[in-house]
Amino acid sequence: MSSPVEERWIRRYRDDDGCGTKLVCFPAAGAGASAYRTWSSGLPSDIGVLAVRYPGREDRFGDPFPPRLEALADDIADALGELTRHRLVLFGHSMGASLAHEVALRFQERGCPPTALCVSGRRPTHALAGRQMISGTDEEIIAHVVGFDASRAAVFADADLREIVLPAVRADYHLVDDYSGGRRPLLDCPVYGYTGDEDSEVSPEQMSRWAELTRGAFRLRVLPGGHFYLRGEEAALLADLSDVLGDIKFRTKTTL
Repeated sequence: MSSPVEERWIRRYRDDDGCGTKLVCFPAAGAGASAYRTWSSGLPSDIGVLAVRYPGREDRFGDPFPPRLEALADDIADALGELTRHRLVLFGHSMGASLAHEVALRFQERGCPPTALCVSGRRPTHALAGRQMISGTDEEIIAHVVGFDASRAAVFADADLREIVLPAVRADYHLVDDYSGGRRPLLDCPVYGYTGDEDSEVSPEQMSRWAELTRGAFRLRVLPGGHFYLRGEEAALLADLSDVLGDIKFRTKTTL
């Protein structure tokens, strides 16, 4: 039975009794849990698909934004601790990758690490130095968002929609800029990396350095596209994740 706190932080796209593995997805900056609304149809039926509900957007529109990314990771780890009783895999894209990593570290510190961490479109925590700072004026932030995703231009062109959407984008961009990263304890679980071959924010070489943050295995998959490659390549990404999750299920069963 999930707690009210857990329900406040999680949207369940599929999570029935047959879901032996739970995939918890962390959205990118400015995005909400609905970014993963289609994933359950592209993954095996025994995979639970859950997405983290960040404060200040969608059905948590009135909740205050966190002061720092680390504080947000603390809140998420506290809220979702009961999920660690299951076979748990974390997936995060962009800002969500840093958050998923921080939450994985908190779970591990408490003696219940995730089964695997999947990171997408984000430099590893210890290699953030020299990255572009993305906070600025509202117009600069909007230009940055639209540069990655031209479809968002229509949203920001509408004054009413802009007023709804922009505060979360602005708050998340400040979280990302203020997050200095640095050295962290090594994870014990395997890490799987994903990135687009034309992503201007992170290169495949930079993504490969996630291997330095785990005692377990690391594997990188490069797909066609830019920073939001996972939209145009959703089918290919989910097919690969299905293989990863199937392998994790097999390996964890054989070690019981």
